Amino acid sequence: MKIESNPFGSSHQRNQIFLKFVAFFLLIGLTYRFLITESTVSPIPALQTSPVDPSVAQAPFSVLVSTKCDIFTGNWIPDASGPVYTNVTCRHIQDHQNCLKNGRPDVNYLLWKWKPRDCDLPRFNPEQFLDKMRNKWLAFIGDSISRNHVQSLICILSQVEEVEEIYHDKEYRSKIWRFPLHNFTLSVIWSPFLLKAETFENVEGVSYSDIQLHLDKLDDKWTDQYINFDYVVISGGKWFLKTSIFHENNTVSGCHYCQGKNNLTELGYGYSYRKALRLVLDFVADPKRKAQVLFRTTTPDHFENGEWNTGGYCNRTMPFKESEGEISSEDETMRDIELDEFRKTQEGSNANITLLDTTSMSLLRPDGHPGPYRYPNPFAGLKNKDQSKIQVQNDCLHWCLPGPIDSWNDLMVEVMLNRELYR
Repeated sequence: MKIESNPFGSSHQRNQIFLKFVAFFLLIGLTYRFLITESTVSPIPALQTSPVDPSVAQAPFSVLVSTKCDIFTGNWIPDASGPVYTNVTCRHIQDHQNCLKNGRPDVNYLLWKWKPRDCDLPRFNPEQFLDKMRNKWLAFIGDSISRNHVQSLICILSQVEEVEEIYHDKEYRSKIWRFPLHNFTLSVIWSPFLLKAETFENVEGVSYSDIQLHLDKLDDKWTDQYINFDYVVISGGKWFLKTSIFHENNTVSGCHYCQGKNNLTELGYGYSYRKALRLVLDFVADPKRKAQVLFRTTTPDHFENGEWNTGGYCNRTMPFKESEGEISSEDETMRDIELDEFRKTQEGSNANITLLDTTSMSLLRPDGHPGPYRYPNPFAGLKNKDQSKIQVQNDCLHWCLPGPIDSWNDLMVEVMLNRELYR
């Protein structure tokens, strides 16, 4: 099913990409293609980046989009300027998302920018952002997509000021960084359910026992720290699709995908996701809490012909157009729940919370995932490069860095600074 273009506003005519831009993009793409070979697993110094220059004309930081505009609906258009960082200039990229270092042969996926239908969205300005965040604390709370996002942000910010890692947990899933020149603290908190949960997985992410999920208890890993935060980006995600046993009022109340185990009632992931979001949004919307909250919507994956563990792959090299993206039934259900619970929070409330709807823009980027390049040189020594015929585990959920997720920061800063337009 195609995603609803604008859940809160009116419809508009879709932007057209002019033929001359496409031709120009193809020429740029061919030029970059000659700079990178398929066999390399080393950093790519030939890839050009767009330097961060505060003297370049940009919208004033206090007013980025002058009037209300649906910045969440639009298209990806060619952008020859390229990313502001590469794997050479940023040392904070996780190996599984380091697509250039791992030998991904194409770079066309780096030459697009997000264009809302009815307005222009300025590119993220790291110097201005750091000035705004002086003496502040920004926290990302969620699963590995939140970690993917915070690494993107750090890579951009580190082009103008180096960051210090001052804490990590035992598994390196939760971290805290500090930008000393601005006394800006940035953290990511691993809490994939946002609720209290007992999980049992091996290093490959395969469960060896059912998740025990407490639907009436928030995860104190983030609630105990919440008083420190000035800004929060919080989100749920794909973990709710895993087999789980539900607990409420200290009693087992049901399950998701438990296949009749112990005669439990199958309530489904929609039940647990709605319960979780209601509890989370009630907590963060409490007017006594100071943090300004951005509630990020679900991230669609782009597995084709299977899932991550059944041979699914993603080998597309171009974005979809707005009319082409198809959202899965699971992602559609999760997004509908998110929008519904967000609306309930906003009704008659002065809650300090705004929506960061990255679903539509992400749905249109099947080309932006690591795919088989979550590993170094996955096809080394193989004559047949057809991914559909070679069993290499693909990652079609997370994003290459640099990559499309960098544009999430353009939306994030607009919503943070002009939040009254998006509530």
